[in-house]
Amino acid sequence: MNNTLYSPELERLVRLEDSKSGLSGYIAIHSSVAGPAAGGCRFLSYACDEDARRDAARLAEGMSYKNVMAGLPLGGGKAVIRLPDRPFDREQLFRAFGQAVERLGGAYVTAEDVGTSVEDMDVVAKTTRHVAGLSPRNGKPGGDPSLWTALGVKTAMESAAQLRFGKNLSELTVAVQGLGHVGFELCRLLYEAGAKLIVAEPRADLAARAAVAFDAQIANCRSILDAKADIFAPCALGGVLTRDTALHMRARLVCGAANNQLASPEVGTLLAERGILYAPDYVVNAGGIVNVAAEYLGWSTQDVRDKVETTGERLLDVLHLAEKAAIPTNRAADSLAREALLTARSAPHTELAVTA
Repeated sequence: MNNTLYSPELERLVRLEDSKSGLSGYIAIHSSVAGPAAGGCRFLSYACDEDARRDAARLAEGMSYKNVMAGLPLGGGKAVIRLPDRPFDREQLFRAFGQAVERLGGAYVTAEDVGTSVEDMDVVAKTTRHVAGLSPRNGKPGGDPSLWTALGVKTAMESAAQLRFGKNLSELTVAVQGLGHVGFELCRLLYEAGAKLIVAEPRADLAARAAVAFDAQIANCRSILDAKADIFAPCALGGVLTRDTALHMRARLVCGAANNQLASPEVGTLLAERGILYAPDYVVNAGGIVNVAAEYLGWSTQDVRDKVETTGERLLDVLHLAEKAAIPTNRAADSLAREALLTARSAPHTELAVTA
């Protein structure tokens, strides 16, 4: 079953609970002023229910900003499912999740995220049509969106590097934290661009693969934070940019794929004070949700590429505002995102044509 709960920072918070399948978690809808709330489904172990609720709310807000800054006709939402602490049938659980999504009648569109896969979304699609990130078909957008996320981050990094250093990536060293689907693909793109790589990943086999494939130096997950690199690319979970990180970081540019990288907004101010250029995460990592939107709305693969390849231009708009207003880049991005949401709220709301 699912029940709508009250949450002051959200339009809607839906509790997910199905004892038969083991489904437990939340769907958080932060904003639907620009269109149906879209965002992936995270499947992780949480210490308590409140941690899951907070994560869903925080991520849903980030999706509102990400989607509107990418110019998508979508609002912001997120699903968080707690990894059961007992044996469970994965297909049964995701079928139940799909039924919960379906009961929302299109108010929320899901896709894969940390802990979920294309295969999981294919199961979800058996009980709802409000899902993307499905197995590709007929050359249309679909499949793992992380490849597009990585391309957007790389494109943004190129623009930011020119602004910060006046150099191409081939002249710079990038420290990449996290070698999941996005992080590993980002390393491939950076290697092809000629960048030198330092990588950190707790799974030793993945770190070894990157070392061989990309001639990368391996660091541990702690030392990567203050590695001797020009650019730091956080591609693991959020909150990695803390006050301590900001005080000790040697990189002069932060540009990565992780969501909610700043442990607090104040860290953005500290980075700016230290002369470290921070590329706001939800501006640069939107490539995946662009692909999800294209799949759901019936756009072409070329539409996806065209929009993702303008990620650097959208980032420069933020960075130029920050410089002009003498404010940290995270505040500049938030200002532009909130302004865009206000514009969307005042515009006529059109019905979206959704592909079957």
